[in-house]
Amino acid sequence: MDDALIIAGRSFGSRLLLGTGKFSSAEVMRGAIEASGAEIVTVALRRVELENPKDSILNAVDRSKYLLLPNTSGARDAGEAVRLARLARAAGCEPWIKLEVTPEPHYLLPDPIETLKATEILVKDGFIVLPYINADPILAKRLEDAGAATVMPLGAPIGSNRGIRTKDALEIIIEGANIPVVVDAGLGAPSHVAEALEMGADAVLVNTAVAVAREPVAMAEAFKKGVQAGRQAFLAGLGNTRREAQASGPLTGFLR
Repeated sequence: MDDALIIAGRSFGSRLLLGTGKFSSAEVMRGAIEASGAEIVTVALRRVELENPKDSILNAVDRSKYLLLPNTSGARDAGEAVRLARLARAAGCEPWIKLEVTPEPHYLLPDPIETLKATEILVKDGFIVLPYINADPILAKRLEDAGAATVMPLGAPIGSNRGIRTKDALEIIIEGANIPVVVDAGLGAPSHVAEALEMGADAVLVNTAVAVAREPVAMAEAFKKGVQAGRQAFLAGLGNTRREAQASGPLTGFLR
């Protein structure tokens, strides 16, 4: 199917974004990226040697094949996030940024006020901003109005592998969005990403579930298949749910 993901006018064939943290080696990470089919790869800016880009993760990802999406993981307020984004651009990254503002240390929940503030600043500064947020439909619309290229609501806390615990709010966000909705954080199994795509999410972002698997490369391929299955099911049109049973064939006397 000719069913591209379009973000800020740019076309992508894969609806799976992959993070680069927690892999046991650069070789395993590269193998997982290839197996996943991902075209957008995220990297935490705190892992980048900005003073010596040749000696950092920037060199571990082939930027001729993948869009490297720096993220502002670790930023505690809008000011820190904006500084990190500008440093990434100065180091030669494209002006795409995954915006994360997470001052709360235990669950790494995003700060809605600082996230909106940083989005407004970065959009005016020429960045394509993909903000990570709680599953908050009102905030999602405010970010869309501020010029965000996507919204990235969490399914569950980062790295928890708990799956989609915010389904009702995600459905409202998806219903009202005029920009892509990327479900980010907490997705721990291929069935979780399939569920997100079945709901109508445009894409998903996964990291921990792949990186800590016993076989990360095989798991990356499994997530690729989960995304494809979920998207195909959404496009095919899922049947309505019912409280009562309904026979799949006619209950008539055809056996008499």
